[in-house]
Amino acid sequence: MLDSGNFVIYDSNFNVIWETFDNPTDTIMAGQELHSGSKLVSSASETNHSSGKFQLSMQTDGNLVLYPVASPDRPEDSYYSSGTYGDGYLSLYLDDKGWLYLHQGNVASNLTSGYRNGTALVYRATLGVDGIFRLYSHDFELNTEQELKKFPEVTDPCAVKGACGMNSYCTSANGQVVCSCLPGFDYLDANRTSNGCRRNFTASGCYSNDDNTTYMSTLDNVAWMDGSYADSLSVTSDEACSDACLSDCKCDAALFKDNTCSKQVFPLRYGIRDDSTTTFIKLANISAGGWSVINSRPESPSVAPVIIIRRKFSVKISIVSAAIIACIISSLAALIFFFYRYRAGRYGRLWRNKEPALVDEIAPRPFSYHELREATDGFKEKLGKGAFGTVFKGTLPRGQRVIAVKRLEKVVDEGEREFRTEMRTIGRTHHKNLVRLLGFCDEGTNRLLVYEYMSNGSLADLIFKADGQPGWDERVKIALDIARGIHYLHEDCETRIIHCDIKPQNILMDDNWTAKISDFGLAKLLMPSQTRTFTGIRGTRGYLAPEWHKNAPITVKADVYSFGIVLLELVCCRKNMELEAEEDAIILLDCVHNCFMDGELEKLVPDEVDMTELNRLVKLGLCCTHSEPGSRPSMKNVVMMLEGNADISVPPPPGFSS
Repeated sequence: MLDSGNFVIYDSNFNVIWETFDNPTDTIMAGQELHSGSKLVSSASETNHSSGKFQLSMQTDGNLVLYPVASPDRPEDSYYSSGTYGDGYLSLYLDDKGWLYLHQGNVASNLTSGYRNGTALVYRATLGVDGIFRLYSHDFELNTEQELKKFPEVTDPCAVKGACGMNSYCTSANGQVVCSCLPGFDYLDANRTSNGCRRNFTASGCYSNDDNTTYMSTLDNVAWMDGSYADSLSVTSDEACSDACLSDCKCDAALFKDNTCSKQVFPLRYGIRDDSTTTFIKLANISAGGWSVINSRPESPSVAPVIIIRRKFSVKISIVSAAIIACIISSLAALIFFFYRYRAGRYGRLWRNKEPALVDEIAPRPFSYHELREATDGFKEKLGKGAFGTVFKGTLPRGQRVIAVKRLEKVVDEGEREFRTEMRTIGRTHHKNLVRLLGFCDEGTNRLLVYEYMSNGSLADLIFKADGQPGWDERVKIALDIARGIHYLHEDCETRIIHCDIKPQNILMDDNWTAKISDFGLAKLLMPSQTRTFTGIRGTRGYLAPEWHKNAPITVKADVYSFGIVLLELVCCRKNMELEAEEDAIILLDCVHNCFMDGELEKLVPDEVDMTELNRLVKLGLCCTHSEPGSRPSMKNVVMMLEGNADISVPPPPGFSS
């Protein structure tokens, strides 16, 4: 650690291997430069120093700009700029006298004036968790710190774009940011209200008020960044603006100001108080049918007044009341006792008979090999075969429950205890978009898994057949089902799981055509403290992320890549590789990217679809298949993008096809 504050790592010959001055986080010290193309990123909070919500970018065009991290870095997303666009400055520099300036060689543009210097005085410039870039001086003799300058110079914290997340608007109270959701929206995280909001009802595709299922809600005195998808309308009243949005199936919201109406689609961004703007939000009329509420809860439930009524009761009334209450309590106690005895006896009989209908609600139960051989009639009806085993259809003797039994082949003998531990880990994954593991067998050399039976086959059967392919809305719903299942494996289950083999053949459809992820035979389990692992190549050609071939650490982003390929297959209803296709269309990923760049997306789909929705899903698929794992979105963000609660950035060209 040098006196300048630079932490340096040397090799045995005292050559510099790494130093913090070349890898800034949220701060630059005196003597440190922020080079062209580099950026500072704020901390998540004062105590959590992982990456936060704001960034200071030293752009290659010579401009120093502050943006929200989650924005596409357009001029309208910035909330501070040095105004030096095109002036050729290559870096931001802080000297030991407190001068903060942009420079190229001997040419400089001062952002601050100089301050006094001394051996006990040190300067630093830090991007705060509130998005403000501040210059500080530290006097070690007096043990004091002073704020000298801040960028931008604002008094209202809501002037910082991104202080509140998408679909929420910012107000300030005593200098603190207060984020509020749009009508019909709930916080993404009630404990972190600045993260944004999402709709508390499900809606997909284009929807208008043809069947009275929607209405407009009014939000006064709030303005947003204008992201209108159509030319602004000149209207005579706010009611006309509201009606224009209500009758337009693409319109999610409308902004009315100075007799001008601009139609918007979600998500809305950078909401702030503005006395001259009225916002209209399209909401679902739940009572009209066709909509479902999700996570609905009041934002600020009111507290009912407590009314105390005093009455005088006579002694006789009190005695009679006490007697009645005592009789009621005695009767309830007797009912509870006999009910408990009945249930305890019934559960005991179920357990003695090994009734799986009870056991599989608690944890995967062990089966004997004899039981499963009888259940499958000697492994007679084959449902399918994969790299690690064959799946057979069976029926349990009690309750006549249909099951799928997977007989594992060519598996490493891990030992009975390790195998059971892994089965119980997988069995604790409970999600509506995951195929449920009901039980297992580890008798001798036999290793078998028992799953719930999926009656409608796999996604591959559904989308790769010549006729009867699902419609666009069904394909979008299936994509969201798959994304939610993978997100659960990555972030929400007790033990984080990388699936390693996401493909249409491992996505099964239940009786209600809900997509469920299956086949954890290739999954690599992660302990809670792990984020990546080295392992041999697993999975299926065509769905493998590039890092599998580079002997690089495998993270959850490998599953994101595989999901991206599946999403493009789902959108286009074709396999990721078709040798019979024309030369430039053999590999789906390359074909999709070419059509995207040429503006010819209609060539990709077998049916007529909403081109805006098609463009959105294609962009998401290309982002998920980025050659660099760190540039792919997390599955949490993928779910938000599919739900329409987050923007999708412009995808890069494909760098690798597996």
